[in-house]
This record gives sequence, structure tokens and C-alpha cells, in this order.
Amino acid sequence: MVGYDPEAKCVSKVEAAAAGSASGLVTRVLVSPLDVLKIRFQLQIEQFSSRNPTAKYHGILQAVQLIFREEGLGAFWKGHVPAQFLSVGYGAVQFMAFEGLTELVHNVTPYSPRSPVVHLLCGGLAAAAATATVQPVDTLRTRFAAQGEPKVYPNLRHAVVTMYQTEGPQTFYRGLTPTLIAIFPYAGLQFFFYNILQQFSEWVIPAEGKKGGNIKNLVCGSCAGIISKTLTYPLDVVKKRLQVGGFEQARAAFGQVRTYGGFLDCMRQIRQEEGPGGFFKGLSPSLLKAAFSTGLVFFWYELFCSLLCALKSPDSTGRKGG
Repeated sequence: MVGYDPEAKCVSKVEAAAAGSASGLVTRVLVSPLDVLKIRFQLQIEQFSSRNPTAKYHGILQAVQLIFREEGLGAFWKGHVPAQFLSVGYGAVQFMAFEGLTELVHNVTPYSPRSPVVHLLCGGLAAAAATATVQPVDTLRTRFAAQGEPKVYPNLRHAVVTMYQTEGPQTFYRGLTPTLIAIFPYAGLQFFFYNILQQFSEWVIPAEGKKGGNIKNLVCGSCAGIISKTLTYPLDVVKKRLQVGGFEQARAAFGQVRTYGGFLDCMRQIRQEEGPGGFFKGLSPSLLKAAFSTGLVFFWYELFCSLLCALKSPDSTGRKGG
């Protein structure tokens, strides 16, 4: 399983970072279209309805068709380069920190590093560290995914230089406050529910039926992603709205735009203009993305860790649960 296990120590923290990076890279390629849909939905001010003539997007299928017709297939991977930097960097820091923190709990406290509560706290702290590290890349990814045609930023270098010169270095950390507020419970709950679901599956599935460990990891990770995303989703919407501040000219083709004075002002405007439902715009593609991405991240991470164990010790059975 994910996390330090004193009885089956096989992967070092550096190897955990490598496995986390690889899992993030593979997962990002597969879920990028859902991420683009989620961001487009989160940034739309107008109500999602085919009866609303000012709304650009009405639903998932309509949005897919419209984006494909107006921007081509490549639009579903807009911002993919910064997104890959984000996924690789985030995965490396998160899993290396998580393995290190759970090992620290084992060494200096009486608590078990396999406890769901320990995974909740360590997962949240590890994700917060990873978020602070890659926040500038996340802002770039959001800008690229949000822009339409013609593009404001033709490439990554142009985006970095333009944003720095016109908005200052602080623009790369737009939305950091709601991100940190949201990421601790979101990631913590991911690890928490993944741990509980893994333990539940061990209890439910008889010993002779435990050969499909990789599929079990995928299913447990997907369920953990859906639960945690639903509970923390409103903060993700606020983060995305803040990250495109100062980028209004590129959003004009998508409908209304707003300028927010900060975290609390953004929440106030969304509540007043869009109602409670405004905090859950884009939830459907977001849950699809959460199910796929979280499941795949845990699936690939466990698989890569097992492969690393096998390479180090051919006779080893690898990490438990992998």
C-alpha cells in the first residue's frame, strides 16, 4: 500500500519521488481533456442551460462538440506542457513527502504509519508542500486551458515573460490561498479514504481472490477521488476564478467576465450572482476527472513501486497491496 510500511520497506524516498513523477505524467496525458472541460465550466459565469442564449457551454457533450468544432482536437490538451510540469513536480514532491512523513510518524510517535488518520494528516501536509512548489505552473496551466482563439499566449515562454512584465511575479501565485485551504482536506481525504477502502477490500475479498491487486488499487483510488472532490469542490472553483484575474481580454469570447478582489470577494460575488450552484459549476467533468486521475495516480504509483522493488530484488514479491 501507499505509505511507509516498516514490515515491507522496499522503496526509498527518492524512488517514491520517481514513481510519483511517472504516475503523474501518465495520468495527465489520459485525463487532460476532462481537465480542460472542468476549467471551462468553472470559469463560465452564465447558467448552464440550452435555454440561456448567452451561455457558451450547456453540458459535457455540447461542450466537447463545440470545442472540437471551434478549436480542433488539440484544444483538449491546451496547456499540456505546463500541466505535465505540474503533474511531474507535484507527484514527486507529494509522494516523497508522504513517504517521509509516514516514516517520521513511525520513528518518533507511538502511532501506526498505516493508520487512516495518519494518512489523512500526512497526505494533507504532503499535498500542501507539493502545491506551494508547483503553484506557478498551475497558474500557467489554467491560463492556457482557459484561452480561446486567437491565443493570447502562443507558447510557454511568451506566457511567462508577458505575465511577469505586465502583472508582476505575484501573478504566478494567484489563487494560492484557496488552493492551500482546499488541498489539505482534499488530498488528506484522498489518502484517508484510499487507506480505508484498501483495508475494507482486504476484509471483504477472501485471500484466494486477491490476485487482482492493481485493479483493486484503481477502484479504491477512483472512489477516494470522487468522495474527496465532492467535499472540497467549491474551493477549487474559487481558485480557478482567481487564477484568471488580469486575463479578462482572453475570456471575452466565452461570455461574461468578472474581476475579484480576493478570496472572500470571489465567494461573495459567486453566491450573489450565481447562487449556491455557482460553487459546483463543472462538477460533472470534475468528478469524472477525479475518479480517473486519482484512481490512475494510485494505480500507477503502486505499480511503479512494485516494479522498482522487483528490479532491486527479483525474488521479492514487491510492496504489499501492489
